[in-house]
Amino acid sequence: MMLQSPGHQNSSLDAALLEARERYTAKRPKSAALHRAAVEVLPGGNTRTVLAYAPFPTAMARGEGCRLRDVDDNIYLDLCGEYTAGLFGHSDSRIRAALHGALARGLSLAAVGEAEQRFARILCSRFPSIDMIRFTNSGTEANLIALSVAQVVTGRSRIIAFRGGYHGSLLYYPATGFNPINATFPVTLCNYNDIDGTVGAIRSAAGELAAVIVEPMLGSGGCIAADPFFLAAIAEAARGVGAILIFDEVMTSRMSAGGLQQRLGILPDMTTLGKYIGGGMSFGAFGGRHDIMDIFVSSVPHAGTFNNNVMSMAAGIAAMEEVFTATAAAELFALGEGLREQLNAMSDRAGVPLQFSGLGSLATVHFRRNKIDRPYAITSKEEALKELFFFDMLDSGVYIARRGMMALSLPTTEQDLAQFTTAVGDFLDARAPLLR
Repeated sequence: MMLQSPGHQNSSLDAALLEARERYTAKRPKSAALHRAAVEVLPGGNTRTVLAYAPFPTAMARGEGCRLRDVDDNIYLDLCGEYTAGLFGHSDSRIRAALHGALARGLSLAAVGEAEQRFARILCSRFPSIDMIRFTNSGTEANLIALSVAQVVTGRSRIIAFRGGYHGSLLYYPATGFNPINATFPVTLCNYNDIDGTVGAIRSAAGELAAVIVEPMLGSGGCIAADPFFLAAIAEAARGVGAILIFDEVMTSRMSAGGLQQRLGILPDMTTLGKYIGGGMSFGAFGGRHDIMDIFVSSVPHAGTFNNNVMSMAAGIAAMEEVFTATAAAELFALGEGLREQLNAMSDRAGVPLQFSGLGSLATVHFRRNKIDRPYAITSKEEALKELFFFDMLDSGVYIARRGMMALSLPTTEQDLAQFTTAVGDFLDARAPLLR
């Protein structure tokens, strides 16, 4: 077999990408026109950076079940899943009924009501670390307040977070570089899944450490699961120095009825939630032990006009009480595990540097062979292959995140996923010379 030189492979990859972008553009004239109009009033043509990609983003017109239709009438299997927030798909009748009922009773009541305490009881009963809970409007807000609570409770200021961790737009710690608009918490960054390094950092910062915040599986950092021994070690170390351990379960809460903490049997002091839990409405929450949450009884204010808005309360109750049951959570987890096992087996048979990391219904594609236990600096070739994979999936009628992340929704079936596995198989066949 004649091997291609690296230079020839690179030029072939560049040519394949150019052709894929041209094919993408030709099929989406209305999306292109919308983008041209959007850049006049929205910096970059969007108000959400994750949705921005070249040559322009696909604009969606509607969704039903686990299917999407864009403005140019292309139809997709939705495996982006609104970056994990779209757990219920696009048209669940029970959630829609709850929202219609809330609309009929009035939108902005400026008062407490029965719904918020009912919703709180549902969530406290499901997540084993949460004795009491308060609501916000996003996971970002929940994490900002949870860290501030830890500072108040401990009387300390420093936090420990992890490279590749994403806790919201103001709490983003990329594997390389930095986020220029991060909130100004004094932060020490550690390497994910590094037990010795993290435990050492916790002990070194003992007198000033307020909190350790960690995702039990990195989400936007590449769907990289934490080693349970790593989580157990940092839990013990944090408590040993009187710091508060915060599990950011904004993404991983879908891993069982009570989140990844319940599946692993490792409990934090505080938990933050968001994404799908409000039934598709804007939502976030933070909760934890009684002695921590009691600071809101008298000494610490926590306002927010839409914390208990009637739409999120109504949709959240329906979603978490009727739709996302323990059985539904277990079935979705198993569906995702089976999909990832199948995809990785296909990659192994092809003998190419491609793998799908993750847990349960969340996964990310990586173009390298070795075990991935922490974020890494992506090479230019890996980035080009990830872009090509994205365009090839779109061309096959499968919508994933541009960064290669996938999130299954409850309406998705084995039959639906056969479309995706076929598309991945076609990619492995068609792009084999570029992959090798």
